[in-house]
Amino acid sequence: MAIIGTSVQEAGAWLRDGWPVGIPTETVYGLAANACDREALLRVFETKGRPLTDPLIVHLASQEDLNRFAVDVPETAYALLEAFSPGPLTLILPKAPILPDEVSAGLTTAGFRIPSHPLTLELLRSLDFPLAAPSANLFGRTSPTTADHVADQLGERIPYILDGGPCRIGLESTVLDLSGPEPLLLREGGLTAESLEAFLGRPLQRPNRLAQADQAQRAPGTLAHHYAPSVPLFLFADDMAIIDWLNHHDHSKQGPQAPALLRFNQALMDSRCAAWNQEILSPEGDLEQAAHQLFGALRRLEKSAGIILAQKVPNTGLGAAINDRLQRASMKPL
Repeated sequence: MAIIGTSVQEAGAWLRDGWPVGIPTETVYGLAANACDREALLRVFETKGRPLTDPLIVHLASQEDLNRFAVDVPETAYALLEAFSPGPLTLILPKAPILPDEVSAGLTTAGFRIPSHPLTLELLRSLDFPLAAPSANLFGRTSPTTADHVADQLGERIPYILDGGPCRIGLESTVLDLSGPEPLLLREGGLTAESLEAFLGRPLQRPNRLAQADQAQRAPGTLAHHYAPSVPLFLFADDMAIIDWLNHHDHSKQGPQAPALLRFNQALMDSRCAAWNQEILSPEGDLEQAAHQLFGALRRLEKSAGIILAQKVPNTGLGAAINDRLQRASMKPL
């Protein structure tokens, strides 16, 4: 079973030996390995059960490191890093040959970011290589936001988890592709699209089609089905849609087979679901709090329910990223 500890030195020793390690970031916990070591990267894919078509994000200690591992970096990238890093922003840029193809799903571009968690920054500064890290969970499952979450799914597969406490944001980084003629928002995340658009002075473009599972991806977390709990999750636009479901389905199941509700800011007051577990993401209606609580709430519900009925949150600010995760985690409507 993985050791959970706070030793940057021990985490670094395992990484230098080519083993993947759980690390904290401000977004979610990552499963990190030497980004320049092909064998170490393959261990990350094997540990997660992740297909090689899904790329990793290269975590850097500072903006200066970008020039070692990316090429043809546009001035916009430096400006964005100056404004928003360290922080939850990943930039897609042409990669340097020193980075193996496993980092980038065989493509010529890779994702780069500078995390803001102090323990992981200390770790990165102690190493002479960057860290490639997807989320520290089994592929496609709910992302981890505590060290215990990492241990739940990967504890038997990795040697060490660097415990930095609960993640401050609780959603993965925002991914912005700067490798083309116009900035392209590939993934909503912990930095809002509105903030990026205000900085760039123009609306962001979005992909015009969904990523295909059998093709190399430019960014992680862009598949149609991802971030899913171990029980089916169904997403509803509003209370009327949930009540319509109640009107047409059996809601008499009890115990671990009963449905559960994931709500934004208040419980659903309907007698038919009075005995169900209801997780409220933010009683105050705060989207930052809701983002911070999202993955932990899903993990609690999947252990106590047969299915999860989730409510969309307001689709502004961080709400867009929350809804994106819920949409990708959801099944087709019942």
